[in-house]
Amino acid sequence: MAKILVVNKFYYRRGGDCIYTIDLVGLLQSHGHDVAVFAMQHPETLQTPWNKYFPEEVKFGLGTSSFKAILRPFGTADVIQKFNALLDDFKPDIVHLNNIHSQLSPVIAEVAHGRGIKVFWTLHDHKLLCPRYDCLRNGTICEQCLDNLHNVVKHKCLKKSYIASFIAYFEAKKWNRDRLEKCTDQFIAPSQYMLKKMKSGRFTSPKITQLYHFVDEKKYENVDYKKEDYYCFVGRLSPEKGVATLIEAVAQLPYKLKIVGDGPLKEELITKVNKNAFVEFLGFKSWEEVKTIVGKARFIVVPSECNEVLGLVALEALCLGTPVLGARIGGIPELIEEGFSGMTFESRDVEDLKVKIEMMWNARFDYEALAEYSLQKYGSESYYRQLMNIYKQSV
Repeated sequence: MAKILVVNKFYYRRGGDCIYTIDLVGLLQSHGHDVAVFAMQHPETLQTPWNKYFPEEVKFGLGTSSFKAILRPFGTADVIQKFNALLDDFKPDIVHLNNIHSQLSPVIAEVAHGRGIKVFWTLHDHKLLCPRYDCLRNGTICEQCLDNLHNVVKHKCLKKSYIASFIAYFEAKKWNRDRLEKCTDQFIAPSQYMLKKMKSGRFTSPKITQLYHFVDEKKYENVDYKKEDYYCFVGRLSPEKGVATLIEAVAQLPYKLKIVGDGPLKEELITKVNKNAFVEFLGFKSWEEVKTIVGKARFIVVPSECNEVLGLVALEALCLGTPVLGARIGGIPELIEEGFSGMTFESRDVEDLKVKIEMMWNARFDYEALAEYSLQKYGSESYYRQLMNIYKQSV
């Protein structure tokens, strides 16, 4: 059995990359692998036998630690020292990277590769292609940095700041495609969309494998598939998630919408709703609460306005037997079979979204069949077999 070191900058249930990382550790352990974890310290970090190796937390912004935060993306001595100590102790056969830029940096890929350890890297965002992670500029999709990295400075893409944008530019220059390919045995793209995007960024095709994310089937037990009269949105309340467009579309619709999540747009959105009795803000919820809310919803809406690498919320909903109305952007449409698992609409198009909500409300789906099909397609056992094949082809 291979010894596997799983790496992500955060190790608590913060976002999709963190949930995937935690579930991956559990999956590998359930199959008898000896698994270690490397992440950054944080008050919410899950306890593991390896926490003593985690480098201290850095926060990006003004303050006494700002200088250390500026240096961290380029590979600092404390990260290298802690990572080497873990490698010495654990002696992994494989290092499986996830989100590592900025707080940990790709220096750990070079360290592992330099010691003859195989390195695999699951991609959760566009950081290898875009210095600001999301291929957005002023709220619209932008891919200019695929041709010229200096555009990140020209347009002040990071926090509308020349300083922040210069740091992102130099980070991207240091961790360029050639350097990353040399220390990575295989990049794992969670969608066909991301596979094509990596190729358009001139990453070498044989270095990239497509493999959809997975779900832990145990989390989807005891679902009765009885739906109630509401639909929902689950996610961060921020501009790129499209929730403002959703609010605009539902203003005149007589259907109950439950919004789960928190974020910078929350107060503005609550004001915009203006006591609309058909819209309810529920705030942040635990997985068990989300499972109940999404499981009983007639459908969920994923109205993203950025190129999502895949869309974990949509995948989770499908495995609960809940259809998805998703924006035709990024990897989201790959999860939706029109008429069977949901529908799609043109991202940012308020009228199209409104019409499709009405159609979804009046449509009929076989919820149990949808859950059964999705759990089989995205289940952990199938994922494990495919992941082991990827490992073996490079080991």
